[in-house]
Amino acid sequence: MHVEKILNETFTMAKLSNRLQRLAPSATLAMSQKSAEMKAQGIDVINMSVGEPDFNTPDHIKEAAKLAIDQNYSRYSPVPGYADLREAISHKLKQENGLDYSPSEILVSNGAKQSVCNTVMALVNPGDEVIIPAPYWVSYPQMALLAGATPVTVQATFEQDFKMTPQQLEAAITPKTRLLILCSPSNPTGSVYNKEELRALANIILKYDDIYVLADEIYEHINYVGHHESIAQFPGMKERTIVVNGVSKAYAMTGWRIGYIAAPEWIVKGCNKLQGQYTSGPCSVSQKAALAAYEQSQQCVEEMRLAFLRRRDLIVELAKDIPGLEVNVPQGAFYLFPKCSSFYGGSVCCGTATTKRTINNSTDLALYLLEEAHVATVGGDAFGDPDCFRMSYATSDDNIREAMRRIKEALAKLEK
Repeated sequence: MHVEKILNETFTMAKLSNRLQRLAPSATLAMSQKSAEMKAQGIDVINMSVGEPDFNTPDHIKEAAKLAIDQNYSRYSPVPGYADLREAISHKLKQENGLDYSPSEILVSNGAKQSVCNTVMALVNPGDEVIIPAPYWVSYPQMALLAGATPVTVQATFEQDFKMTPQQLEAAITPKTRLLILCSPSNPTGSVYNKEELRALANIILKYDDIYVLADEIYEHINYVGHHESIAQFPGMKERTIVVNGVSKAYAMTGWRIGYIAAPEWIVKGCNKLQGQYTSGPCSVSQKAALAAYEQSQQCVEEMRLAFLRRRDLIVELAKDIPGLEVNVPQGAFYLFPKCSSFYGGSVCCGTATTKRTINNSTDLALYLLEEAHVATVGGDAFGDPDCFRMSYATSDDNIREAMRRIKEALAKLEK
């Protein structure tokens, strides 16, 4: 029966469109689902695979949503988002980033994920190339594939703090290059490009016509090294940059699904046309909550940033105490991306004394840690770096301590 089920599922999948068959499922969501299934069986799993703050949405934002319901904001919203929210985003970009975007240059979407996908689908044609520094967020190459483009990965290694150099960028550019996707602070590494590093990348982009930069800045406020820098700030780059941001990470509003792009008006109009055909405007109540997030006190943002900073310091200290792990110090976001390749080839007895489980790659390691240590992480293969794995420290200090204790014990069992 099991074989028949697999054959039937394979046959059914073959009926799906070619574009869907090119896509890989999200590794982060798959690991999170597997850990949830284990929890449902009564297993005490610490989930460090999910990329969302563990804080509740601040009360003043929730109150704004309740008020919006009472005021009957229950109808379709304009496709690009409410005018007052786009005004608030325009003000935020001016005050915090020194970037001048009018409301007509802003489009609000159903989460920053849709904002990224809108941009890729609006700018990229089949046969184009999209440069993506690796490690990367798992969905970037899949979105390029969905558009019929070729993702071109540039390997930014552990030794260079996971940041692409200008020389690497220029070497990756071809006549087919259309878009560079740049995420800073980075998911999955926590690396942050400083102003001079961004300036050097911008100088390369400006040498070529018709190459655009999608600047994913969703982790902007979870930054431990000072003021956030945007590549859009340099002369000539505002016309070539699509800034993507939203409320999910900074305000603990992942489920509210509000993101936006700020870009040249012709790009915004194109994304608006696309969005109007397949989702229309974002949730009305969520937009009013996002308006309160931008217009009211920012104290909650700083409080959460300081909590993440404390957790960053804690997990780095504990990870450095695990023999075999190589650890950099993330400068932003809430992820640790340690190098774990020293464990490859290691094995451990399981079941009977004659049966051994061997760790061949980071995906094997993540599954081993889930099943042996009951800690959910994500293998670096999914992020374009097979030597590392990702842990989210968007969880309590106690969970971090216990998770790292379990991981240390599990890794100590592996023998070469």
